[in-house]
Amino acid sequence: MDQDMLKRQAAEAALQYVEGGVIGVGTGSTVNHFIDFLATVKSRIEGAVSSSEASSERLKQHGIPVLDLNAVGDLALYVDGADESNRELSLIKGGGGALTREKIVAAASERFVCIADESKLVDVLGAFPLPVEVIPMARSLVARHLVKLGGTPVWREGYVTDNGNLILDVQGLQIRAPMQLEQQINDLAGVVTCGIFALRGADVLVLGSERGPLTHQKG
Repeated sequence: MDQDMLKRQAAEAALQYVEGGVIGVGTGSTVNHFIDFLATVKSRIEGAVSSSEASSERLKQHGIPVLDLNAVGDLALYVDGADESNRELSLIKGGGGALTREKIVAAASERFVCIADESKLVDVLGAFPLPVEVIPMARSLVARHLVKLGGTPVWREGYVTDNGNLILDVQGLQIRAPMQLEQQINDLAGVVTCGIFALRGADVLVLGSERGPLTHQKG
């Protein structure tokens, strides 16, 4: 079974968590499959809060109302993918550049269901370069601090986030204390947020596998 089929499997399995109201929807290839499956049960929900312009457009194409988080308040459910997850359901996200909005929607949601193929489950986070969203004028300043933290930051040239900021992808990290490193990076002047989701990690991880969807629960 190829990787795309595993992503589809996880995305379809996440439909069981859709119980009504307004849901949060993330960004990325696995989430695109989820949006397509969500369209088959769109009568269950009132609409969606999206973490990116790309996901908003896909939702609208399926006739699913896209709502403003400021207008709807807290959400019961957020479904999104991940670039990596450890077994405690701390994540690295932001390969698609939507980490800040993803973190906001996750923080507003009672339950965060992460969907991915089983290759994304790792023992130690960091093999996938860690995205850090930065204010443009602080790019070099933040990069110097990230070097001191043991990483090699690479500017994602030619890319601007939906918020008008830049991304540094930090290579060479072995993230054994995700909460601590998330806080350290987020506290740097000029950082909007980093792609570690540990302070608010996933509650449920659904992995597509050759054996069928596998579910991991926090705790």
